[in-house]
Amino acid sequence: MTVQPHPALQPYADAWTHSIEAISELVLPLPEGEWNRATPCPGWSVRDVVSHIIGIECEQLGDPRPIHTVARDLRHVVDEFSRYMEVQVDVRRHHTAPEMTSELEYTVIRRSRQLRNEKRDPATMVRGPLGDQVTLEQALRLRAFDVWIHEQDLRAALGVPGNWDSPGAYVAQDLLLAGLPQVVAKRAGAPAHSAVVIDVHGQLEFMRTVRVDADGRGTVDKSPSLGPAVTLTMDWETYVRLAAGRVRAHTVADRVKVEGDVELADAILTQFAVTP
Repeated sequence: MTVQPHPALQPYADAWTHSIEAISELVLPLPEGEWNRATPCPGWSVRDVVSHIIGIECEQLGDPRPIHTVARDLRHVVDEFSRYMEVQVDVRRHHTAPEMTSELEYTVIRRSRQLRNEKRDPATMVRGPLGDQVTLEQALRLRAFDVWIHEQDLRAALGVPGNWDSPGAYVAQDLLLAGLPQVVAKRAGAPAHSAVVIDVHGQLEFMRTVRVDADGRGTVDKSPSLGPAVTLTMDWETYVRLAAGRVRAHTVADRVKVEGDVELADAILTQFAVTP
């Protein structure tokens, strides 16, 4: 599958293609019962995750959203965002394995063709995931991130680990790191003039410092801090699962090394999720 849009969109198109093809390969041979396996994505089975991917890609293609009312008793539907996302999932809850794989395959073909023929400027405003307006570049960046995260949900559910360092992983790294200042400075309330170091090893390795200025605003950079208030060391897999809200901090405490202010570290780890 060759996807060649505008050069600024190319990395995201490549990452999207890599993950969506991996997802297709994962689910194509699944027997009916495997589609009901729970994933780390709260409340969603394998079928639900694939339904979500199909639904959002169809919306990016300009297809109308299904007219469908989501039941009020779904425990994981907690706000308007999750209710909005649940529509494309709930409408497919009774679809069979062949229906799911054929719709996924058809949607991927249509969407790949759309990306291959994409001639618009990356700054063109398009419909975002919630009906809001975002740039074409941001929309595709979010799709590359989303399909990679959900690929990992499916791999975890099916016991087929892999692609932790694929093109989508690098898109995810940038997006998740962009949320760190908000986590450290605003949610965890790190004090003014403090620094917090995140040291990640494994399939992706990096170190970042979040600095909080006099006004309590956070920024993130690659330069080391000589006297950080907190240093958190963890592997890439744990970082992703925490930042994507797939696990709670106490369940992975043995995989996170904490140095410095324990109370602040706990506040940061409790608030670590940056995805809705």
